[in-house]
Amino acid sequence: MFDYSARPDLLQGRIILVTGAGRGIGAAAAKTYAAHGATVLLLGKTEANLSQVYDEIEAAGYTKPVVIPFNLETALPHQYDELAAMIESEFGHLDGVLHNASIIGPRTPLEQLSGENFMRVMHINVNATFMLTSTLLPLLKLSQDASVIFTSSSVGRKGRAYWGAYGVSKFATEGLMQTLADEVENVSTVRANSINPGATRTSMRAQAYPAENPQNNPEPQDIMPVYLYLMGPDSTGVNGQAFNAQ
Repeated sequence: MFDYSARPDLLQGRIILVTGAGRGIGAAAAKTYAAHGATVLLLGKTEANLSQVYDEIEAAGYTKPVVIPFNLETALPHQYDELAAMIESEFGHLDGVLHNASIIGPRTPLEQLSGENFMRVMHINVNATFMLTSTLLPLLKLSQDASVIFTSSSVGRKGRAYWGAYGVSKFATEGLMQTLADEVENVSTVRANSINPGATRTSMRAQAYPAENPQNNPEPQDIMPVYLYLMGPDSTGVNGQAFNAQ
């Protein structure tokens, strides 16, 4: 496990957007960021899930988060602009983005993968991540210390059979992270890095490995040290790096 111990007020006063915040790793990260002082913007497509995370954060006595129902599969360019305008009018800037939302798609040989399925995975995992990043970048540049975290995978660092669109999308995610990191290096207060969460007890993992015993994998909250490290000031100057949570 990544070795890092965060002080309680690590993210005090920071405004952080988390995609896919309704469940799994996104929900754990949102609650962890709130517990360390951040105002968390909970973005996801299922409002009921986001509301549950909102209630848990509020019940714990942390700064009230903001629920943002937003469907990355169907969102149009003007909706990204409206999202950025809303964040700017409410908060004036953004201190961090955790790109966590992804879909796995069919696990099948490329030969048997439909173009429709390939493009759907690429759209949600890559195109939407790009749209969100490019639209929110001006707000991140207004922060004194901004962090963008991309969620990768071991299959986005070395290609593996039958991971098809998902694996390709994670290679693209690494490329997007590296390109952004190189562009912001030494010219802004923004940094960009990626995290490979590794095998974690989530519904996506269960979908990918139905025969596996989920009890053998850590809970999402167990892998949070690297998510805290990269989102907080202790990682200032760390840019363009690929991290493993485990």
